[in-house]
Amino acid sequence: MCDETTLEDVEKYERAGKLTRRDFSVMTAGAGLALVLPRAADAMEVKGMDVNITTPDGTADCYFTHPTSGKHPAVLIWPDIFGLRPAFRKMADRLAESGYSVLVVNPYYRKEKAPVAESTNLGDEALRTKLFGLMQSLTPEGEMTDAKAFSGWLDKQGAVDTAKKMGTTGYCMGGPLVFRTAAALPDRVGGAATFHGAALVTDKPDSPDKLIPKTKAQFLIAIAANDDEHQPEAKTVLKDDFAKAGLKAEVEVYKGTMHGWCPPDTQVYNMEQAEHAWSRLLATFKEALV
Repeated sequence: MCDETTLEDVEKYERAGKLTRRDFSVMTAGAGLALVLPRAADAMEVKGMDVNITTPDGTADCYFTHPTSGKHPAVLIWPDIFGLRPAFRKMADRLAESGYSVLVVNPYYRKEKAPVAESTNLGDEALRTKLFGLMQSLTPEGEMTDAKAFSGWLDKQGAVDTAKKMGTTGYCMGGPLVFRTAAALPDRVGGAATFHGAALVTDKPDSPDKLIPKTKAQFLIAIAANDDEHQPEAKTVLKDDFAKAGLKAEVEVYKGTMHGWCPPDTQVYNMEQAEHAWSRLLATFKEALV
């Protein structure tokens, strides 16, 4: 959702004593993130670096990480409203440790370099105003152009196995971008996953769910419980749309979760359910990125 309703839900849970605000600088300390993002026993050694990618609209600052040897399926990550930051670098590294070459992007590069936020506290009015303004500056056309540019860059990297399908993931506002990426690159994207995706089903002509017939990917849709409370029909619409398109899709509401529960630096991080979502992501990519 990424809106005032999300903020109201968070504040309601805080008043009920069900969650505690956490400072971004504390949560993004290396040791803290290492604790909340466990490393698999068979994790590969990875190498990460900041990169600049030329698009039709400018130069995008991004983070690219991959195993130190071999070629691996590419994955494009669209972050949430708070953008590219240490938490998403850590999440990208973790995915790379499982055998993927991962690019996480700054979707706001046309306006500002990352990081664009010093905290994940949407209760900060000035920050909320800034982030909503940045989010509203994005357009479906620009997002699809970006998807093609980022995919093209990935396919030129020595660590990417172009013989295998590409994956894409999106969090919060990144959810619609996953649908647009899969629609813009139907023959390249084989696996797509959204986590607490915002506005996946709307009554607008450019609603993300209307792009499903243009895609060929296998989907994982992980829905926050409070998002489902506000829009219970969305999951049914998505399931029906995927079925009509003949696409394999897992659409699940994650019990006890709030919008934004997956990144480890958010106010509503739910480690148990985030780990469940992560396991489903790995299973989806293992099956789809072949």
